Amino acid sequence: MRKKEKAKHIQAILDELFPETPIPLKHSDPYTLLVAVLLSAQCTDERVNQITPHLFKRANNPADMIKLSVEEIREIIKPCGLSPAKSKAIWELSRLILEKHGGEVPQTFQDLEALPGVGHKTASVVMSQAFGFPAFPVDTHIHRLATRWGLTDGKNVVKTEKDLKAVFPEATWNKLHLQIIFFGRQYCPARGHKKESCPICSLYGVS
Repeated sequence: MRKKEKAKHIQAILDELFPETPIPLKHSDPYTLLVAVLLSAQCTDERVNQITPHLFKRANNPADMIKLSVEEIREIIKPCGLSPAKSKAIWELSRLILEKHGGEVPQTFQDLEALPGVGHKTASVVMSQAFGFPAFPVDTHIHRLATRWGLTDGKNVVKTEKDLKAVFPEATWNKLHLQIIFFGRQYCPARGHKKESCPICSLYGVS
C-alpha cells in the first residue's frame, strides 16, 4: 500500500476517534500559549496546566512578566522542570517581544524561532494553534507513532515533519497533529504497547 493511501485511512480512523481536538495547554492568547508551550518541554501538559494559573495570575503579558525577576519566575515554574533555563527564556523573550514586536507575539517562524527558548516545534505549535497557520509540530510522541506506522524512516523529527507533510493534506495538519497526540496517549503508548489491540498499529504497525 502506498504511503498516501495508508495516511488517508489512518486519518479516517483518527477523525472517527477524535472528531474534536481541544488544545491541551490552557491559555487565553498567543502570549500565554507561547509560555505554556515553552514550559511543556520535558514536562506533561497536565503539570503545565497546574502551574500556569499561578504564573499568569502574576503576569499574563510581556510587560508584567519582565516586572518579575528571573528568580521569581523560576520559583513558580519549578515543578515543570528545567526551571533555571525556562525562567530565563520566559523573561528574555518577554523583553524582546516588547522591544522588537510592540508587545505582540510575532506571527512568523523566523521571528518566533529567534526568541530565547523557542525552537521549531514550539514555533509550529504557536503558528498553528494561535494563528491558524498550516504547520505540523512534531514532538517525540508524533515522531514515535509516525515511525511505528511506517510513514517515516524515523531518522529525526525534521525528516518526520517533512514526510508527514508529504502524505497528509495541508488543510488537515493543524488538527491532525493534535489527533495523533491524543491517539498516542489513549491507544499507542511508548511502554506497554500492545500492537494487536491498537486501532492503527494492528493494521499498519511496522514495529
